Amino acid sequence: MTGEPEINETASRGYEPPARVRDYFAEMYVAGVLADAGWDIYFPRRDNGFDMIVSRPATNTTIVRPVQVKGKYASDEKTDKSAYGYVGRLTAFHDDMILAMPFFTSQDAHAPALIAWLPRAALRPHSRGWRCQPARFVNSAPEPRPGYAQYFGEPGLMVFAAEVGVSII
Repeated sequence: MTGEPEINETASRGYEPPARVRDYFAEMYVAGVLADAGWDIYFPRRDNGFDMIVSRPATNTTIVRPVQVKGKYASDEKTDKSAYGYVGRLTAFHDDMILAMPFFTSQDAHAPALIAWLPRAALRPHSRGWRCQPARFVNSAPEPRPGYAQYFGEPGLMVFAAEVGVSII
C-alpha cells in the first residue's frame, strides 16, 4: 500500500466533486456564437493567455483576433448594480483583441441573456487589474448600460469583422 486512499475508500469518506465551474462553458458558448457568425476558431494548446484565436477572410486579407472570455454568472442573491461587468486580472493583451463577456442569469444557466463584445480600448486600469463594466443589473437581469449598447449582440460582434486585421500577403 502506498499510503494513498483507494478509490472506494475516498468515496466512502464522502468525497464530493469540486464546485461546478462554468468558465469553460462560457468559452465554448462564445466559440459557438463566433463560428455561427462565420469566424474560424483556434484553441491554444494551453490555457495561458487568450482563450481562443479567431479569424475570418476579408477582401485581400484575413482578420485575426485574439479572444478572452470572462463570463458573468448572477446568483439569486444578486442585487441591482448600476455598473456590472468584469473587474480583475487579464492574462494577455493585444490591440486587436476581443473581450467577450457573456452575462448569465440564475434563471437560465443554459444560455447567456446578453453577450458584450468589447475592444481593448474599452478596458480601464483598476487597482485589482482591469475594469470593464458595460452592463447594469436591474430586476434580476443584466442589460446594457447607457453608452454601451453598441458592444452587445450581433452589432457589437460585427465591429470586429469590419476592422482590418493581419494581412496574409
